[in-house]
Amino acid sequence: MSQSPVKPDPVAYLDTAAATSVGRDYKRRLLGALDVRAGQTVLDIGCGPGTDLGQLADAVTADGSVVGIDHDPGMLAEASRRLAGRSNVEVRDGDAHDLPLGDASVDRARVDRVLQHLADPGRAVAEARRVLRPGGVFAMAEPDWDTLTVADEDVRTSRGVARFVAGTVRNATVGRQLVHLSARAGLRVRSVEAIAVVFRDFGEADRILRLDRLSAAAVRAGELTEAEVRAWLHRLANGPFLAGFTFYLVTAEA
Repeated sequence: MSQSPVKPDPVAYLDTAAATSVGRDYKRRLLGALDVRAGQTVLDIGCGPGTDLGQLADAVTADGSVVGIDHDPGMLAEASRRLAGRSNVEVRDGDAHDLPLGDASVDRARVDRVLQHLADPGRAVAEARRVLRPGGVFAMAEPDWDTLTVADEDVRTSRGVARFVAGTVRNATVGRQLVHLSARAGLRVRSVEAIAVVFRDFGEADRILRLDRLSAAAVRAGELTEAEVRAWLHRLANGPFLAGFTFYLVTAEA
């Protein structure tokens, strides 16, 4: 087991996650649920390096517009670079808790794996409600890390690492709370989809779940022993592998 695995580059991590079969599938479903149409204005809250802005720009056509909001300077710079040739895409510095947009100014809004990291997810959902026009649609995609399981004969270590993974996320169970947050913000929930995210390849799972790095951190925190984790990782890397968690897609209407 590596004692101090290298922390992944955040842009590379997001690109890797989006390129997996799981990432491609749920993003396709989320775009379909958002029901973007030509000429509309679409908001991507927490757009990151611009992963999804191009597809949104294609959907609204040249008659529409896409606004990507993020607070991270590195993400904004990368998104601006990637979308430089798109005249109908604007990338802005902004906070999901206080969107730099007027009331009832967008037709569609989306948030993808962002609420899990925010100080106040409820406020962010309320802000999305504020900027949506009547009848506008808000699409949300968030994991529930409390449902993470890793199959292994050492159930105690699997549970320990899963709990540690969940403990590294500010709002680990926000996926299951999306319906409640939407209702509290005055949105009408249109659809709820629970997706079983399943990994059969250890390498892919490790890149997304960071099992090596986080299990090493669990050892340093004294929650697991190095011997237990070393044996656990060896079995996962060399035997049949299975891990998974639940991912929620929720769409709501203003």
